[in-house]
Amino acid sequence: MSALTLRGVRKEFHGTAILHGIDLDVADGEFVVLVGPSGCGKSTLLRCVAGLEQIDAGQLLIDGRVVNDVPPAQRGLAMVFQSYALYPHMTVEQNLSFGLRMAGMRQAHIDSAVQRAAETLQITHLLQRKPAALSGGQRQRVAIGRAIVRQPGAFLFDEPLSNLDAALRGQMRIELARLHAQLKSTTLYVTHDQAEAMTLADRVVVLNSGRIEQIGAPMSLYREPANLFVAGFLGSPRINLLPGAQLGEPQVATVGVRPEHLVPVPPGEGLAATVIALEPLGDVSYLHVRTADGTTLVSRVSPEVAAVPGQAVHLGAAPAHRLRFGLDGRRLV
Repeated sequence: MSALTLRGVRKEFHGTAILHGIDLDVADGEFVVLVGPSGCGKSTLLRCVAGLEQIDAGQLLIDGRVVNDVPPAQRGLAMVFQSYALYPHMTVEQNLSFGLRMAGMRQAHIDSAVQRAAETLQITHLLQRKPAALSGGQRQRVAIGRAIVRQPGAFLFDEPLSNLDAALRGQMRIELARLHAQLKSTTLYVTHDQAEAMTLADRVVVLNSGRIEQIGAPMSLYREPANLFVAGFLGSPRINLLPGAQLGEPQVATVGVRPEHLVPVPPGEGLAATVIALEPLGDVSYLHVRTADGTTLVSRVSPEVAAVPGQAVHLGAAPAHRLRFGLDGRRLV
């Protein structure tokens, strides 16, 4: 596998800056996920690493070697796109072997690589089928297999599960986690799905307007966000944000409380609010409320909790579960 290093990487399109000096290290065998809102530059960054976009400034190193001007095919990387990009007239076996055949590999090597990849992805029984006869999840496995057979130094994934329905995405997340544990492959993965980021990543990189806001282990970012942007971006439902004074913290500009930490308290305590809706999801319910000043809040409650719109409630959070932010939006430690 390969280590990836980015130093001061910049990219612009038609005079508009997209990436503003990105510094990032991806260790050999590490699974790093890039997340951020649409237009934050995460896919552009991945394409720069792949060589599909030219870096305007800075350096990209693979195993310590600067590769800014190295063609994509010579970087030793394999990319899996959002679209499966399979050849519809070829069987699965032919799709898997196509790149190796074009590279002039010996047939014995091709057969062995295809068989290993098929066994790893549990698609051996599909080798003689064509893409039209495959489900979405099976097609994505073939797309991943096409990357695996090349035995790349690193895998680059650009939102590979976004075309799948919710159930298949969940299944494929597990498959990708299993695959990474088995191959111990260096992986740079782009997604807008927080569940993918939280469950797959060794480290998460949160991007915003072409800049890195924070890098860290998934739960570290969730529990200790560097600023309001990271706090608001990670978590579903979103974090509750309130003026510090409203919770008796006048020296704090904003207090953030996760829905699981905003709990019902006796009348006269905490914040007075009115129920907007109760959202039962089976194992848990979400209580949506509005305070007197119009702020909407979400509380994760037991499924046994009963509430109706218009009902008066009081909610509070223990001091240990409050994230405090200054006027500049940065978290106060």
